[in-house]
Amino acid sequence: MNTKGTTIASSSDSSTISYARSLDAAPSFVVRNARQYLRDSPYPLPCDLSEWQRQNLSTRIRATVLGRPVCSPWPSASPPKKVLELGCGTGYWSSLCHDYFLSQGVSDVWFTGLDVIRVAPELDKLGLNWRFIQHDLRSVPLPFEDDEFDFVMMKDISLVLFQGGQSQRLLDECERILKHGGFLEIWETDYTVRSLLPHPPSSKIADERDSAKSNGAFLMGPGTPFAKAQNPYLQDYNAWIHEALDRRKLLSAPCAILAQVLLQESETLSDFGYRRVAIPLAEMRWEHDVTEDETSNEGDSASETSLYGRRALDPDQIALRSSCLLTVVQMIEALEPLLRDVSGKSEDEWQRWWAGMMSSLSEQNGAATGECLEAGAWWARKV
Repeated sequence: MNTKGTTIASSSDSSTISYARSLDAAPSFVVRNARQYLRDSPYPLPCDLSEWQRQNLSTRIRATVLGRPVCSPWPSASPPKKVLELGCGTGYWSSLCHDYFLSQGVSDVWFTGLDVIRVAPELDKLGLNWRFIQHDLRSVPLPFEDDEFDFVMMKDISLVLFQGGQSQRLLDECERILKHGGFLEIWETDYTVRSLLPHPPSSKIADERDSAKSNGAFLMGPGTPFAKAQNPYLQDYNAWIHEALDRRKLLSAPCAILAQVLLQESETLSDFGYRRVAIPLAEMRWEHDVTEDETSNEGDSASETSLYGRRALDPDQIALRSSCLLTVVQMIEALEPLLRDVSGKSEDEWQRWWAGMMSSLSEQNGAATGECLEAGAWWARKV
């Protein structure tokens, strides 16, 4: 395990100290294509109302597919009392967690949100025990005491932190401010798109499988078969976003490494778990191609295809997939400055490419070959 955040703060390394001070300065913005972005930041997404609404929808979709907004296995007799959401944005995830805990009969949970800019409304006036701290989470130590929180959660942080030392320093800080026995929970999505192949194996964990299945999604495991995206426009996007994020030392597929990252912290974290899901962007052609063997198999070992193939998707499942496609399209739109820079396309060339992509995905059923949004939740308990 790396040096703790408190030690980093007292280091005599002048470059580290000056870097932290530069991060403490008030953020400034630049406007590109009528969207507001953080200036001099690796974070590639806009900071505006459209993006905040997209993120809220994405959070809602994931909470729905995962079955709840908190995946950590909290004992019913000892729920968290103090919760920290890092990179809280609008605070919508905290609001969902507040509602979830209330549904479990727990009302005395206090939430703290931290972000580089204030976006969240005054949630304390809407019934939450809530406070907001304005701070750049790249600047450590975080402004909290050791062992201050029962539960630390963060979502979509991979677009904020460089790979390597910067990510490790934040993880060390999370461990410092987390109480012994408390949980760290991380939610992420991949920014590249793959195609889910036919006949993915089904999970043996009934509640997880049923939650994903009922919402038209697929629970992922080590044997879940994927191929490269088949849609040519999403192939273009994948190549561009991978190169663009790699240039910024950011991850295009963070879901692939999060399990390994947490397992490496075995001296301080235990009871590791995760849940990964693939959410199709449309109804897939192969979903109704049930084999004779699958038709005769009614047990829990049946493949996910057999669970879907006997009937059409219901309106709620179709709506969730359409909403998921919307968040992906809006994300590509939000990343236009980054993608145009990598692709070398002029404004006119980009507009033609964009029109072709929209026609393919919305009018020609261009995501019917299994293209999915991959997302998940990972958690561990501090020993």
